[in-house]
Amino acid sequence: MTRRVVITGMGVVTPLSLDVNAYWAALLAGTSGVSLLEAFDMAPYKVKFGGEIKGFDAEALLDRRTARRIDRFAQFALVAAKNAVGDCGIDFSKEDPFRCGVIFGSGIGGILEFEIQTERRLAGGPNRVSPFVVPKMIVNAASGNLSIEYGLMGPNTAVATACSSAAHAIGDAFRAIQYGQADVMLTGGSEAAVTHMGLSGFIQAHALSMRNDDPKRASRPFDKDRDGFVLGEGAGVLVLEEYERAKARNAPILAELRGCGNTADAYHITGPHPEGKGAAMSMRLAIKDAGLNPEDVDYINAHGTSTPLGDVAETKAVKAVFGEGARRVPVSSTKSMTGHLLGASGAVELVACVMAIRSGSIHPTINYETPDPECDLDYVPNVARRHKVRYALSNSFGFGGHNCSLLVGAVG
Repeated sequence: MTRRVVITGMGVVTPLSLDVNAYWAALLAGTSGVSLLEAFDMAPYKVKFGGEIKGFDAEALLDRRTARRIDRFAQFALVAAKNAVGDCGIDFSKEDPFRCGVIFGSGIGGILEFEIQTERRLAGGPNRVSPFVVPKMIVNAASGNLSIEYGLMGPNTAVATACSSAAHAIGDAFRAIQYGQADVMLTGGSEAAVTHMGLSGFIQAHALSMRNDDPKRASRPFDKDRDGFVLGEGAGVLVLEEYERAKARNAPILAELRGCGNTADAYHITGPHPEGKGAAMSMRLAIKDAGLNPEDVDYINAHGTSTPLGDVAETKAVKAVFGEGARRVPVSSTKSMTGHLLGASGAVELVACVMAIRSGSIHPTINYETPDPECDLDYVPNVARRHKVRYALSNSFGFGGHNCSLLVGAVG
């Protein structure tokens, strides 16, 4: 018999806010966190905007020495974790360290540090490269530093499945507790790819929106006039605990993680399967894993990136799973306001699902102006809605054909 897993703490670092409640308030208000980029000179770039976290001062939010020895993506992870751990009220110094672990995702890792050190090598030769470059840029830097920060000696891995990294990490942490490998897990994802190479790569792949004249309206999932996603950055951390121990310590139980499904498209390295076959099976598996039926799902937080192909494929996948009931289920995209946080997106979006369950409200998909005949579901256009959510499904799909769906519910 598998064990129940609950969420007892949450933390975010997003273009909207570094506080969960403020982040949720901004989502309900339909506030866009997208703006012109300021991190570097934008003159050479065809795309000049994104979901950038401006004014982020890691040395003010973390121990100064720690902040200096880790890349921006790991800084985001530690700040979000600090808030999540504070939220759940756990004191890890009093826990068995081998029963507490970290599984954390990032699609790209320390790309900023890689760029900085590449410039140093080109300018001054190999002896100018920092000895910290490798431990700062590796994808597992966030999971490793989180375990060091809190002394967690249980399961510890890093997940890199592009834009589904955080969701897969959460699913793996969920299984670790379900199957008795751990009692408490820190999990989620982090990304800081708003850099020269990150932006250049996505521009050259023709993946990004080109709406430089109107950045806040650029991310428009499911709208007929969408023209690509908006590059963002940030992190989301959740504390997962075994239900009985969480109750015993009077932890703030926010929601129950009920199911996880993951599949592959086996189709294309960047494009989704045109019929959404892998995405549909991912949703089916999550619902089945939770012991539920499609009609039990009250809300879907879509992957919804605002790309021409991706939004159609996801719409088809929802129809394949929910059939005649597809138009009954509200679907909205957090990315319409945050931009696409890549490997962190699944975590900040699961936080949005938990907040929907707890508040009885669904955030909108903003910038929805012109209906697309191929995207004809209820996307909660532009205005938040009061809606009782007992079970919510969160979708994350990544380059390489990776699909992951998480099902979270109220604790009954």
